[in-house]
Amino acid sequence: MSTPLRRVYVSESAIRSNVERLRELAPAADTMVVVKANGYGHGAALAARAAIAGGATWIGVADTTEALQLRDAGITAPILAWLLAPDDDFTSAIRRDITLGVSTIHQLNAIAAVGGATVHLKIDTGLGRNGASHRQLDEFLEVAAAAHAAGALVVDGVMSHVSGASREADLAQAEIFVRAQQQLAELGVHPPYLHLAASAAAIDHPSLRFTMVRFGIAAYGLEPTPEHANLGLIPVMRFESSVVNVKRLHAGDSVSYNFLWTATDETTVALVAAGYADGIPRAATGRARVEIGGIQYPVVGRIAMDQFVVDVGDADVKTGDVVRLWGNPVNGTPGVSDWAEWADTITYEIVTGIGGRVARIDEP
Repeated sequence: MSTPLRRVYVSESAIRSNVERLRELAPAADTMVVVKANGYGHGAALAARAAIAGGATWIGVADTTEALQLRDAGITAPILAWLLAPDDDFTSAIRRDITLGVSTIHQLNAIAAVGGATVHLKIDTGLGRNGASHRQLDEFLEVAAAAHAAGALVVDGVMSHVSGASREADLAQAEIFVRAQQQLAELGVHPPYLHLAASAAAIDHPSLRFTMVRFGIAAYGLEPTPEHANLGLIPVMRFESSVVNVKRLHAGDSVSYNFLWTATDETTVALVAAGYADGIPRAATGRARVEIGGIQYPVVGRIAMDQFVVDVGDADVKTGDVVRLWGNPVNGTPGVSDWAEWADTITYEIVTGIGGRVARIDEP
């Protein structure tokens, strides 16, 4: 069987190791690993299985479709889905034992009407996205407590998300979170799962861990911020392609659209079969590098939809040679963080932007 032209290798053992390490760095009664967006581009079911093997007790996803796909893949651990559509099929999710993150009174009423659901109440503590805001909070908690008391649903948790704007901002959000929890307790509801902190906040602020922490990007071996390097995490993904053509250029020859690059001396260029349709950011044009045969070479000319060009000088690069776009920098390969810097973006966007024609290959 031939090797796929564009392929991503994903290490289950690295995910497992990362989760174990994160549980040491930010211990809590429960650990949720988030596998939304196809496991941050790594494969949701693979990531979930490896995370559970590493000690995760919960799996988090964005929506119920992602949650049901995990159930279909055989994941039996508790799953939380927190971005609910207005016309969501709550019945299917409830029957498959999906815990629902609820942000509005409308959602509470719709879920209670179905019956049998377990929910986590999402509070907007200042991030300004999903969750019940301070203007809605009193009524939201009262409706939730009444439904809980009536047996229409079970309030099993309270959740929110910090902004990461500053330590002071995160701690201020925690105060709002605690007040909401206390208010709910006054209404007779005492949920066991309280979670506010994701990767960065969970590592930095022990007081924000409550009874559960959530790990997303860090579980995949990527630092949540530049300040979180050197945590002992292992990059999980390696993106490879192949050289599909090699040619010798004269000084003055140009390559790719708009002739952004012109050879100043005689040189050899290699054509690589990957482009922005595969998640290679066009914005990294003129800055990116890749590794071939243990040496990093510059990407030259405009990154195109299906291909890009590498200047290899006088190196003996041949058609069929492996090209490592990103992986573990310890091995001399550029990292995802390098590509994020070259494209003026974040690591999250690089790994979640991988295109559908890129084969994903599991590594134990």
